[in-house]
Amino acid sequence: MLTDAADPRLADYVGLTDVRLRRSLEPAQGLFIAEGEKVIRRAIAAGYPVRSLLVASDKLPLIADLAAQTPAPLYVVPPAIAEQLTGYRVHRGALASMQRLPLPPPAKLLPAARRIVVLEDIVDHTNVGAIFRCVAALGFDAVLLAPRCADPLYRRSVRVSMGAVLSVPYARLADWRDGLAELRAAGFRLLALTPDPAATPIGVVAAAIGPESGARLALLIGSEGDGLSARWLAAADEPVRIPMSRGVDSLNVASAAAIACYLLS
Repeated sequence: MLTDAADPRLADYVGLTDVRLRRSLEPAQGLFIAEGEKVIRRAIAAGYPVRSLLVASDKLPLIADLAAQTPAPLYVVPPAIAEQLTGYRVHRGALASMQRLPLPPPAKLLPAARRIVVLEDIVDHTNVGAIFRCVAALGFDAVLLAPRCADPLYRRSVRVSMGAVLSVPYARLADWRDGLAELRAAGFRLLALTPDPAATPIGVVAAAIGPESGARLALLIGSEGDGLSARWLAAADEPVRIPMSRGVDSLNVASAAAIACYLLS
């Protein structure tokens, strides 16, 4: 039992609500935080090594078996110390510091993929996690991220995705300006999701392609505020839209991704 939030052994868990701190600390240290017993188990099953486990003393029975099977250290702390350390009440009781794995280059993911989502500058961790969950649930094969997209392994992204970010293959494009050229060279048709009324309704495109066509599709989805950049819109093969009614011009980006993935799956 550890009773001092300043104990250096707990350094991986300091200030989990401080987004700026965690953005700089986690990639630099090669770690991410898995929250909750189910997500921890999924991270381990996906091959991520455990650096350590942290559990509030009243929640120890939840992960007793997991701790027994994991060679990493287990740190047990009183609930009040867990809250002081992390910056919030740890409702799920258990956290794990996991070691990141090297990201593959996009070229490694493309040969086996038929449907992929490409995210440009989506910076909200909740949206990134929700989109990964859609990708996993609706049968898409991979996600590519523009360089400025939020980290899928940030705690909130992992939690919102229900661990889907741990199982969906993903990579980052090294070059925002010309990164889509690699997709086209690999035979993907680039569909740019946009609220533009002049764009083709996505259902029309989906019906024309058909599930048995073997077409390789890359769905481009832009940032929460501005949508896709003019450069990516121009680089796409076709702009597509989700028809709206009652004066609504667009949906939340995660909701739009879910509808689009469902229609194109």
